[in-house]
Amino acid sequence: MKHFFNRRENIVTEALDGLLLTSSSGRLARLDSFPDIKVILRADWDKSKVAIISGGGAGHEPSHAGFVGKGMLTAAVSGEIFASPSVDAVLTAIRAVAGEKGALLIVKNYTGDRLNFGLAAEKARAEGFDVEMVIVADDIAIPGINQPRGVAGTLFVHKIAGYHAERGEDLKTIAAHAAAATGDIVSLGMSLSTCSVPGQAHEDRLGADEGELGLGIHGEPGVERITLQPVADIVATMVARLSPALREGGNYALLINNLGAVPPLEMTVIAKAVLSSALADRIRLIIGPSPMMTALNMNGFSLSLIRLDAVREAALTAAVEPHAWMPAVERHEIQIIAAPRTSAGLNGAAIAGDNLRNRRLITALCEHLISQETELNRLDGRVGDGDTGSTVATGARSVLARLDTLPLDRPAATLASLGDILGTSMGGSSGVLLSIFFTAAAKAMADKADISAALLAGLDRMTLYGGAAVGDRTMVDALSPALQALASGDVAAAARAAAAGAESTKTMMKARAGRASYVGERDLAGVADPGAVAVAGAFGVVASLA
Repeated sequence: MKHFFNRRENIVTEALDGLLLTSSSGRLARLDSFPDIKVILRADWDKSKVAIISGGGAGHEPSHAGFVGKGMLTAAVSGEIFASPSVDAVLTAIRAVAGEKGALLIVKNYTGDRLNFGLAAEKARAEGFDVEMVIVADDIAIPGINQPRGVAGTLFVHKIAGYHAERGEDLKTIAAHAAAATGDIVSLGMSLSTCSVPGQAHEDRLGADEGELGLGIHGEPGVERITLQPVADIVATMVARLSPALREGGNYALLINNLGAVPPLEMTVIAKAVLSSALADRIRLIIGPSPMMTALNMNGFSLSLIRLDAVREAALTAAVEPHAWMPAVERHEIQIIAAPRTSAGLNGAAIAGDNLRNRRLITALCEHLISQETELNRLDGRVGDGDTGSTVATGARSVLARLDTLPLDRPAATLASLGDILGTSMGGSSGVLLSIFFTAAAKAMADKADISAALLAGLDRMTLYGGAAVGDRTMVDALSPALQALASGDVAAAARAAAAGAESTKTMMKARAGRASYVGERDLAGVADPGAVAVAGAFGVVASLA
């Protein structure tokens, strides 16, 4: 897989420097022990309170350095990608930030982390530092395992410990709060791919239709593979595993964590699924969705829950300095505000009426456009963003869904209604352009009952606002000659003109409108404009019914 980096040996130190350069001035610093010892710490730290230290291998960004700041971590110790920091690195961090009140180490339950942080704690105690350590083991993926992994639920402990430290509480009290929290956290992950380490060969063990449940944050295999399915079903499976691990009664905070490569659009779909699941009634606070403890570019997510009480709720909702922490929000219902309602449109457009011929024509046109969805998407994938077919089909389906509400017995009102429907449902530039076309045609038709002249008036308005003309490699190349031919009353000639116009776009090596205008001649050669193809198909249907 492809990655952005310079040299694999420098990727972690360069990434940490990038974090420092883009953080607020004076907020964060690093020790001068780079590159062997990588410690990010609060630049304003005065050792007057208990220091909170965490860390681990790189590749989990923004964890751990992204959570250094007032209200959370005092320092973060980083190893190389997926490798625990050394004993010397952890000990250096303790020496740098621990004062008379001591330091708390928060460690994920991996052997390397336990050993290196544990030995550093022992050495620090021998030097006179007061040090406590808590180990987070929140992963429930593998039933009955003696050493569950520490994953994204660790962030709850960072937040809770940081809150109590900022309040000036003593080390024993803070450690007790942190330790108690670790016993009330459960996490489970799900991914559609393994992660890829920069500079290393990558081989995805998952098939095209497989996902993996319960895999770790270093790409280690999950507990089982599952068939790719709707996200609601995936979430239901995860909830079924998580629920038995929750204590009876009480509310929980939920952390929805992006493991690195899930698009924000899909993360919010996941959030909707979780908050509509059987778990929803037990969730009081929501953190995310956000990438907070990632696994490089893993295309997956994890869910973490912590049992709430008044103190934990206060800790999790308290404001903090690090921007990587997503503020917790209370679970709530979607607020709905009534959209403005308008009176009947042009020529009584809101009043339904029927006309068998018009119903048959509109139905045939819409069904044809829907049938062409895949082909139009394929064409658009060659010259654009691959969604013309879906956009057109969406508009057609919306028209069919409202067919019984259309004023089919009044042509001007029908055109106006089509403009309203397409402007609302289609989206993108195509929806707006066609809405302009039908709306302007409706106005012209209301003034003079001449359908050919009305459609030409619609074309005039559409090209005025859209900016495209014949020869620009758009739907206008088919629509304009077809409407010109239709003005003579010959529907078959109009269909032939539309087909010829669409065919002509194959030899147009420069698009001057639409997304195809960003595509080079090599990619345009021999490919018809999908909008023009859609127009040609529509006129073909009209001719067949004439």
